[in-house]
Amino acid sequence: MTPTLVRNHRDADLSAQADAGTRARDWAEIQERMLAPLYEAVYDRLEVGPATRMLSLGCGSGLAMLVAAARGAHVTGVDSDRERLALARARLLPDEGAEGAPAHRARLHDDGLPAGAGADGAPYDLITVFEPIGCAAGDSEGLVPALESALPLAARGATVVLTGWGPPERCATAPVLRVAARLAESTRPPRPGGWRPTLRDDLEDVAARAGLKPDGSGRVSCPFGYADPDSAVRGLLSTGLFDAAVRATDRSQVEKEVAEALHPYRRPDGTVWMPNVFRYLVCTT
Repeated sequence: MTPTLVRNHRDADLSAQADAGTRARDWAEIQERMLAPLYEAVYDRLEVGPATRMLSLGCGSGLAMLVAAARGAHVTGVDSDRERLALARARLLPDEGAEGAPAHRARLHDDGLPAGAGADGAPYDLITVFEPIGCAAGDSEGLVPALESALPLAARGATVVLTGWGPPERCATAPVLRVAARLAESTRPPRPGGWRPTLRDDLEDVAARAGLKPDGSGRVSCPFGYADPDSAVRGLLSTGLFDAAVRATDRSQVEKEVAEALHPYRRPDGTVWMPNVFRYLVCTT
């Protein structure tokens, strides 16, 4: 391998790392807060507080955990995205490793599930999955195995919360997500992972396959509001829902078409506002 090729390969690796870091920051700073009403509604319903030992699957950059920890809950988060998890660590464990740092009520893992239960040795009584399913083909495929691995760490009769997108007619973002499907399908064969309409029983289907018993559900309004179209494009692309479209075409093409799809939701002051409804399903083990 020539020195030139070595240098280009290294530059490509650094570029990919920079892109991953930028996307993680876009998620944490722009997009993640859009789901805050969902977190609060679930925690209110379940009365999350100091007695709660919560395991968050796909915890991302940790906002849902931070909200639970503010209520006094003991929280553990797991995520395979190390860039997002690094941001979660900065939020939840800012003094980690510092001399004289206090004992924390949070734990984070990027290499799979923890070997045991919570920090105090007690099993988890709440498992949450706040990454909504139901708008991309195959977006729940890895969820059942993840739940099956996590359930042995939970107490008998523990609560499990699954979340998903609401009906397309109640989600203004749905037409924008169709851009992802159209671009992903522009290749032959089409790229997997494109948008598809949410089905009424998406969450119930996952619960049944994981051996969980549904015990109630709810819908929560989670409008997506952005300061400007550029922030909207960055936030939406940080979700990963447009990855297949980017692979099928290129990022600049996706950004251009998403920006065009946002025109109906732009306000006179330049902000972007898209009302959405999300659904959650409460289950027991």
